[in-house]
Amino acid sequence: PRASGSGSSSMSSRTIIPVQHMKKMTGSNDDSSDNSPVLLQKTHEGSYLQLVLNLDVLVMCEGSTVVSKLGRIFAEALDQQLTRMVGVIGQSDRSGELQCPAVFHFQPPSFSHPITLLYPHRRHNGSVIEDRCLEEHRRELHQQFLLPQNRPVLRKDQSLFAKKEKEVYLTNTHIGLKSSGAVGVVSMVQGTYSYHHYMQDRFNDDGWGCAYRSLQTLWSWFRHQGYTSQRAPTHREIQQVLVDVDGKPAKFVGSKQWIGSIEVQVVLNQLLEIDSRILFVSSGSEMPSHSREIAEHFKRHGSPVMIGGGVLAHTILGIDFNELTGDVKYLILDPHYTGGEDLKTIQNKGWCGWKGPGFWEPRAHYNMCMPLRPAMI
Repeated sequence: PRASGSGSSSMSSRTIIPVQHMKKMTGSNDDSSDNSPVLLQKTHEGSYLQLVLNLDVLVMCEGSTVVSKLGRIFAEALDQQLTRMVGVIGQSDRSGELQCPAVFHFQPPSFSHPITLLYPHRRHNGSVIEDRCLEEHRRELHQQFLLPQNRPVLRKDQSLFAKKEKEVYLTNTHIGLKSSGAVGVVSMVQGTYSYHHYMQDRFNDDGWGCAYRSLQTLWSWFRHQGYTSQRAPTHREIQQVLVDVDGKPAKFVGSKQWIGSIEVQVVLNQLLEIDSRILFVSSGSEMPSHSREIAEHFKRHGSPVMIGGGVLAHTILGIDFNELTGDVKYLILDPHYTGGEDLKTIQNKGWCGWKGPGFWEPRAHYNMCMPLRPAMI
């Protein structure tokens, strides 16, 4: 059950409960019991602060709990949360501004139950406290809950009831595919990604936009993993970045010119501050010799890999490599698909599927952009 004082309703429709938090101003005397009672009165000017706090509690109870007991359970949870809020309000940031708390519920991947956290959310002057200002606080929470120290789990945008844009793209299109048949060790993308391909967003990039779409897929992985809340950049926005920082001519913006793995690396670094490794392969026939490097990338970083060669770009989602036999298969997400968001068609027609070494053009050279997972929370 969940009781909330927040939501989409207007402030006038909410129930506002007046609560006074009194602070003891006088000292104490442990020996006062042996003395006659003395009343001292001091008159001075003071001030008070009036805030509207959104209480939002989420409690867990046994399925056999009778409804008549829920009121008391919620009341105790609200009392505890209000006490914790007073503690947050009593703290001030470096500028001396009081901090107004907000409630966030999370369920980390390794947890079987949700947790509720209070973050300083707004200063008394109304300005929002950004996520980057809470990194040290989150680091302490990661240690407390034994969470990874190199990836975000408890950012505000990752909370259970955070307002998020509706996902209009298919995600994790590889789920449900048959095994590759290489019978080796499978190393794959870790987490969620969105499938970006030709003709999406009512934009015709058929014949030239495959690397742009692969970049958008890589970007989506960082968004789904909580490293950013920004949507993937459009083709024009990508081109503008390359004009601004990579020396492309101004006429490049709005053109239908291709980009490659180097440009993908530049955009990720410029907009997300993500570093990438570029792996050069002199010919498609040499791709199997780099199987261990690709497998290591997925084990260590888990991000999709953009690969460009000749006039085509693809996204590598995983690799199945048998070190004894040398057999290898690559899980490929193909951005050249022009149809609708039909998972059955995408899988049955091979737009997302396992490919052998023959998929790569033997005489073409390839460059892979392998984004590195940043060590941040």
